[in-house]
Amino acid sequence: MRVYISADMEGIAGVVHRDHTGRDGKDYEQARVLMTNETNAAIQGAIEAGAEEIIVNDSHGTMRNIYVELLSNKAKLISGTPKKMAMMEGIDSDFDAAVFIGYHTKNGSQGILNHTYNSRVGTRIKINGKEYGEFGMNALVAGELGVPAVFVSGCNLLVEEAKALIGNIGTAQVKRTINQVTSENLHPDISCGLIEKGVTDSLLNCKSIRPYKLDSNDYQFEIQFSSTIFADIADTLPIVKKNGPLSVQYNTDHIIDGYLIMRSLIMMANNYA
Repeated sequence: MRVYISADMEGIAGVVHRDHTGRDGKDYEQARVLMTNETNAAIQGAIEAGAEEIIVNDSHGTMRNIYVELLSNKAKLISGTPKKMAMMEGIDSDFDAAVFIGYHTKNGSQGILNHTYNSRVGTRIKINGKEYGEFGMNALVAGELGVPAVFVSGCNLLVEEAKALIGNIGTAQVKRTINQVTSENLHPDISCGLIEKGVTDSLLNCKSIRPYKLDSNDYQFEIQFSSTIFADIADTLPIVKKNGPLSVQYNTDHIIDGYLIMRSLIMMANNYA
């Protein structure tokens, strides 16, 4: 069994503020340890389920957060940025399952540290009229490759967001959102225990979870930006058309192509942020 793990930081138990998530934050080093420990719990859960190869992709910010020397030697780590596939770098059709650790809700949805990719430039991402956050988008990328998203950890609202897309996905609620920068957190030992058991159980039952896909062969992406200049910049690409002062849209035949265009547009806009 090959298992892919994408690890973010905002959904880690104890992480509640930009002081945790930013490299210059006072609590960033603490958050790195907490993130590494929850990732290790997922790795151990995968091992107990019989995983023979485990790839971990550091998926937060600069993507240089996980302490490689503290990470289980049973896994390989993809670290650094930029990456072509960003939070899904390293995924391919040969994986049996995808696991998501430390994820958060989509922008504007109340959850702890909610945002969608780069909150400085983008506010909403829709496919065929439905809004998606990072979990949903990344689950679709895995799904196009035939890889089921079998487990996710984060706050209570992230669990709700994930289950609304994949009803039988395994989850671990490691904290309860109070507001965007406040949550009630489980002790790290408890959160890691829930993740380890949850990953094991989900992988043992992974054949019952189908890859997450949309019932369509044509995908219309819409990106809403936080400034009109970002939409103007995106509109310079021939495939992209403005559909409002703050938003653009484009069509693709494949989710991954749409994902890559989205990433490119966000990076272009970020140069002017």
